[in-house]
Amino acid sequence: MTAPLAETVHHKPSGLSDRVAFGFVKLLRFCADTFFAKRYGHRAVVLETVAAVPGMVGATLNHLKCLRRMCDDRGWIKTLMDEAENERMHLMTFIEVAKPTLFERFVVVAVQWVFYLFFFGLYLVSSKTAHRVVGYFEEEAVISYTHYLAEIDEGRSPNVAAPAIAKRYWGLPETATLRDVVLVVRADEAHHRDVNHGYADELAGLPPKTNVAPCPPHHALEPAWKKAEWPKAA
Repeated sequence: MTAPLAETVHHKPSGLSDRVAFGFVKLLRFCADTFFAKRYGHRAVVLETVAAVPGMVGATLNHLKCLRRMCDDRGWIKTLMDEAENERMHLMTFIEVAKPTLFERFVVVAVQWVFYLFFFGLYLVSSKTAHRVVGYFEEEAVISYTHYLAEIDEGRSPNVAAPAIAKRYWGLPETATLRDVVLVVRADEAHHRDVNHGYADELAGLPPKTNVAPCPPHHALEPAWKKAEWPKAA
């Protein structure tokens, strides 16, 4: 069976928990569409601020749980920490592209605190629902970046040179443009989507999906970060 295109993958809500997660994410999508319209660069700044929170929360709470239970984490902690780092680099990249205003920076700070507290509480109550929220959130992110690509391809958004930070992080060539950046960011978001839906399924006791192509190891998406040559200590 042929796997569906990355940008069309969707987990159909099943049960109350999934429907609550899906409805919540759709509400966030409505707010983003209302506030930012088609200013995708500015939308990305706020989106990535929110997206960088769940991985850190999940990694922290799983780390503490494993310490209490003296058990193995099965690789969840590192995967979630990598996700948080990856999303933070998305944010740092789009700050260079969009140049957020002072008001938008205030929105970023406010949204981060509110969402952090909300997601921390949600993860304590139901980690399955929390991962499903992230899965749906990343579905919307993939859709948003697909629309952003269309804006660039059709000339409505300038295809500026890729920021230096993006070239270093993803190992992009010196000639890379914003379009190249959006493509790799969208690939990252599709990876996070599949990982978090997979975690939610596992917590719900569901079998792994067979109609979704397996995602590569997270480090395969960020070669420049993993292979960076840091200055050696004297």
